[in-house]
Amino acid sequence: MNALTRALLTLLAAGATGALLWLASARFDLHHTGGYWAAMGVVAGGGLLLGLAQLRGGGGNPPGFFLLAFLPTAIAGLWVIVAAQPHANPFRNRVRTWDGDLGITRAVHFISSWNGVLALGIGLMFGLTMEPAWVLVRSRATAPAAMDTDAADEPLTAERREVVEQPTVTRTPTRTVRS
Repeated sequence: MNALTRALLTLLAAGATGALLWLASARFDLHHTGGYWAAMGVVAGGGLLLGLAQLRGGGGNPPGFFLLAFLPTAIAGLWVIVAAQPHANPFRNRVRTWDGDLGITRAVHFISSWNGVLALGIGLMFGLTMEPAWVLVRSRATAPAAMDTDAADEPLTAERREVVEQPTVTRTPTRTVRS
């Protein structure tokens, strides 16, 4: 899986997690034990989706991840967090007006009960954006592998071929006669 695929899968997982947060708050009664545990299970499923989106091969693309996964997640999460502020201010009023214009007031209201999870998710996405850079720093800091001195003293394959492939030259000893 390449790095842009990772970014797209993470964005999809973040969107699905947002939908699961809405489902957990809109469909389950959090004031009863069964509904509470069902909602917690759904939220944990969202965390599992975010974790599974990180399964990938080596390499990374921090700019691609930033643009495709972090920015949309941060905008959507901050939208809900701003709308959920307890006291009115110009930012909250503007966002709530936009909610009404877009017809998403109920969804924002239900998801806003999980605003702590949204803040955690924004921080998680930012951390995932920087992950490939941390791997590079960590790999440079590791100690070099121990060298096997016995194997280092043996000839390389190319040297072995050179010795075997040389034509055999026979020399006859010459005698010098002194008079």
